[in-house]
Amino acid sequence: MAPMQSPGILITLLGFLLLLGPLVFIHELGHYLVGRWFGVKADVFSIGFGKEIAGWTDKRGTRWKLSALPLGGYVQFAGDMNPASQPSPEWLSLPAEERNRTFQAKHLWQRSLIVLAGPITNLLFAVLILAGFTLGYGKIIVPPVVGEVQAGSAADRAGIKVGDRIVSMRGHPVDSFLDVRLEVGQNPGEPMDVVVLRDDRRINVAVNAAVKIESDQFGNTQKIGFLGVGPRSYEIVRVGPVDAVVDGVKQTGSIISMMVNGIGQIITGNREIKELGGPIKIAKFSGEQLVSGWQSFVSFAALISINLGFINLLPIPVLDGGHLAFYAAEAVRKKPVGQRGQEWAFRTGLAFVMALMLFVTINDVASLKLFGG
Repeated sequence: MAPMQSPGILITLLGFLLLLGPLVFIHELGHYLVGRWFGVKADVFSIGFGKEIAGWTDKRGTRWKLSALPLGGYVQFAGDMNPASQPSPEWLSLPAEERNRTFQAKHLWQRSLIVLAGPITNLLFAVLILAGFTLGYGKIIVPPVVGEVQAGSAADRAGIKVGDRIVSMRGHPVDSFLDVRLEVGQNPGEPMDVVVLRDDRRINVAVNAAVKIESDQFGNTQKIGFLGVGPRSYEIVRVGPVDAVVDGVKQTGSIISMMVNGIGQIITGNREIKELGGPIKIAKFSGEQLVSGWQSFVSFAALISINLGFINLLPIPVLDGGHLAFYAAEAVRKKPVGQRGQEWAFRTGLAFVMALMLFVTINDVASLKLFGG
């Protein structure tokens, strides 16, 4: 079947804005709400960077605005006058009452929670989306019992048989056939070290996942692992809100594990670096998921929300994780890292993030063949 034509530029931009705008808002809202909880005044709440397009000032003096570059956002708390969030002469000159409402005046644990709130809110948002799908459509139960082995496949050549119960793969316990697909899919060409239960005996099976190139309806390709086995049976069971949330947490954890594994494979050379995606690819996929239906688009939003939460927790200066790393050092040293050291770290972090953004953008352009690449 021929791939579908990708959406036009207007649908792509609409999908990108509908995806990124709410996710950035939710992230910054986490910072804002926890800051307000601790009595910190917010001067600015911005979706986007650069020149203000539209905005208003609320009764608390917070300027809420949309800015020209829709690739992120920020909350500027009162007194937060430099990248390292360090006290400055301007902050010291504030009246005591006003100074107590600033970010720097708060205890270390309070500042840490304010910073942590953004990425955690993104992760919680994804959990709620995934839990909502489980609550609405039910939980898929697929026992890890082999019901089909494709002739000539990697599994067939290794001696896996119908009726085998897969106990573990790559040293990881297997509770569901969904675990099998996840473990195999993200490790193309890798040894799987399968342990199966056959006639009440544990059997070690040496097998490498085959490499398969999978295409979606829009012609996007992805390299995945493939064994050639299928499940014996499955059922969909209805669950309550608590079980749905637990399942949402487990799914979120699995997705984070996939991200960590994927990054590791790129670093070690087991995956091509062109698989890294930036804003152009996200925009492309946003438009494609938007025309695929609301379920696909919302599921994609959950995936990107997890990405935002995870990336922002990395200990890179200018990201939330960088701030948290400095707070951890402050907790150990019993005093903040010097202002000069923090400023140099933030400059280095900013240069790294900008270089990475430039790289993934060039990567996007090359992979999408926008200029005949």
